[in-house]
Amino acid sequence: MLHQRTLVAFGVLAVIGVSAQDSPRYGRDKFRQLDQELPTPNEQRTASGAPGHAYWQMKADYDIKVEIDDPAASSGQTPKLTGTETITYHNQSPDKLDYLWLQLDGNIFEPNSDANTTRTGTIPDSVSLDQVSKWVKPFDGGFRITSVSDGAGSKLKYTINKTMMRIDLPKALAPGAVYSFKIGWWFPINDRMKVGGRSGYEYFEDEDNYLYTVAQFYPRMCAYMDYSGWMHKQFLGSGEFTLDFGDYSLSITVPSDHIVGATGVLQNEGAVLSAEQRNRLAKARTADKPVMIVTPQEAAEVEKKKATGKKTWVFKAQNVRDVAFASSRKFIWDGQNQAVGSHNVLCMSFYPKEGNPLWEQYSTKVVAHTIKTYSKFTCDYIYPVAISVHTDRIGMEYPMICFNGGRPEKDGTYSERTKYGMIGVIIHEVGHNFFPMIINSDERQWTWMDEGLNTFVQYLTEQEWDHDYPSWRGKPRNIVDYMKGDPNAEPGKVKARIEPIMTNSESITQFGNNAYGKPCTALNILRETVMGRELFDHAFKTYAERWKFKHPTPADFFRTMEDASAVDLDWFWRGWFYTTDHVDIELANLRYKRMDPRDPMLAEKLKREDKGREVPDLSRQRNMTAVSTMVDRDPTTRDFYNTYDPLTASERDMTAYEKWKNGLKPEELALLNEELHLYELQFKNIGGLVMPIILEWEYFDGTKEVERIPAEIWRISDDISKVFVKRKEVKSVTVDPFLETADCDLNNNSWPPRMVPTRFDVFKDREWKKPNPMQIERNRLTGGEMKGQ
Repeated sequence: MLHQRTLVAFGVLAVIGVSAQDSPRYGRDKFRQLDQELPTPNEQRTASGAPGHAYWQMKADYDIKVEIDDPAASSGQTPKLTGTETITYHNQSPDKLDYLWLQLDGNIFEPNSDANTTRTGTIPDSVSLDQVSKWVKPFDGGFRITSVSDGAGSKLKYTINKTMMRIDLPKALAPGAVYSFKIGWWFPINDRMKVGGRSGYEYFEDEDNYLYTVAQFYPRMCAYMDYSGWMHKQFLGSGEFTLDFGDYSLSITVPSDHIVGATGVLQNEGAVLSAEQRNRLAKARTADKPVMIVTPQEAAEVEKKKATGKKTWVFKAQNVRDVAFASSRKFIWDGQNQAVGSHNVLCMSFYPKEGNPLWEQYSTKVVAHTIKTYSKFTCDYIYPVAISVHTDRIGMEYPMICFNGGRPEKDGTYSERTKYGMIGVIIHEVGHNFFPMIINSDERQWTWMDEGLNTFVQYLTEQEWDHDYPSWRGKPRNIVDYMKGDPNAEPGKVKARIEPIMTNSESITQFGNNAYGKPCTALNILRETVMGRELFDHAFKTYAERWKFKHPTPADFFRTMEDASAVDLDWFWRGWFYTTDHVDIELANLRYKRMDPRDPMLAEKLKREDKGREVPDLSRQRNMTAVSTMVDRDPTTRDFYNTYDPLTASERDMTAYEKWKNGLKPEELALLNEELHLYELQFKNIGGLVMPIILEWEYFDGTKEVERIPAEIWRISDDISKVFVKRKEVKSVTVDPFLETADCDLNNNSWPPRMVPTRFDVFKDREWKKPNPMQIERNRLTGGEMKGQ
């Protein structure tokens, strides 16, 4: 990397770099419009990004009745769920349908499912008995379909293809027609802590109690859409769900001492709650802080013994795309109100005692904060409830309810990581009510449209929770290590393989960085650096309002963001979402030119100062004392030039200057009197991802100036030069001084060159694990012994 600083006479600066003719593809590739990548606008989806006048989507209504068999572990029986449902399907498309497709997501738990048979792995040096058990005898889960019939009870022909089921209709379902049918099923409930999964149970061995978090528990209609037809891509585990909206009635039969939280509004409080619990619930609906509905003391008493009776909890939900529920006798339950627009939302938390003190202190307050903040940035939350349920090591979302981890130590202390991890996962999963539960994108195709957008608003919400919130994702500097990875590397290598954000969810190797971190960071950069908060916030809210309770695609999002802001962002979408380029802008060279004043006296002064700053020639310095020259020994070798000083201003120079100055106009004379410094900076786009250039100029008088250059400066070449006129001499220049563009190499961002150090850890082969700081302080105050864990 070459840097030079030359003091030369004022003159014309030539732009150094590759011209458009030399690089005919550069500007066209980076700034070409996305016409080839995006689908052609039509009557359903317009070129502005808004739904068209002929937009349509399907509707599916459900009447579901399920029962949980909750056996004692000593019985050797596995908990199971049994259910029946009536689905009423509304064909609101212009197409006739000969068959219907449903999702059986739980079939990934079948031993021979694609999810199991395509799972890759290696044999570690040591293998746990639990892992060996999974290999030898995998969990035999999945739906057991017991009946499929029409509304009159006649059997319907159906075919199960792995995680999908096709029902063949007696006659085609015409546009505008409605069809009802019934399904019966059961399945063994998985031990989520051992088998994994988004749904299942957590078992508490000390009490022989279960905590059920139940989802994907019923055959669900596949979405049928204008751009894809049936979305029946097989469920392999990563790509989540694509669903249509509908109205639900959900009846859940469980042991009579269980407390149940579910999507929707509880319809039969009098049948399942005591009078005192109903009074507390009523207070919670208007409270501005959490009110206990089931206290810790009450939950502790209930979990000691098991009731033999059963109760059925009934919930109803309107205009939702799914339902889920949680059930346990261990639940503590609290709630409070949160006003959103003109209506109120009952925010609630259900958690076992193992979640305290964290959950009692934070969960419901975080739910309320999330609902309020997301509504500000997107669209109003219109559902009547929002629920956070605690079970260990999970983060999973459904309409109005989510399942979240974040558990303290057994002594009640917790690390800072546990605290903020718990708050962060609640914000994230509650936030999913907006993406994709309301703004209903296709998760199976484009994970980033719900996870990435949600993680971005999660970041905004975290920062509105606490100015010092340690957000894991969102800050540009935090995505740098991922961005500079090698796209051609094999998985597991030092630089892991990366894929474009637009990659299908089942083909992503670094799921968290690709679908969550990178799109979140991209949107934060778009908001803070490219568009500005005002333009971005308006466009982002426009997208949410346009597509709430509809099915948006990436094209709808991209087009709306441009349509509502008048900012051409095709270069941004292409670079961040369609490529694996990274940001690396190099300040390759700096040339400094200062205007030579025409005033001979001032020119003499400046030239003498410049000469005084020149580095003496080493040979001349040594020769001054070591060598006797001919001119020193023989005076006859001297002439006029041995005493002539070319820097001295002559009388002739002064006369010519005065004559020249008298011919200047006033504005020219004013410009002449300014001390101007010209800097030519050469930039190179090493990483390929075009971004604005942010410069911080530091002057010798101690002041600083920030200058922002739009990304369009790269539209011709990836090697450019630009002239800057300054009225003070520059001491240093820094590219991306606030680390706002995710620049992957800071060592080429400065003039004079400045290396950015990194640190290395020093450790022994085995180190004890330190207790969390809260635990250390408690031990200090109580005199307890601090032991490594």
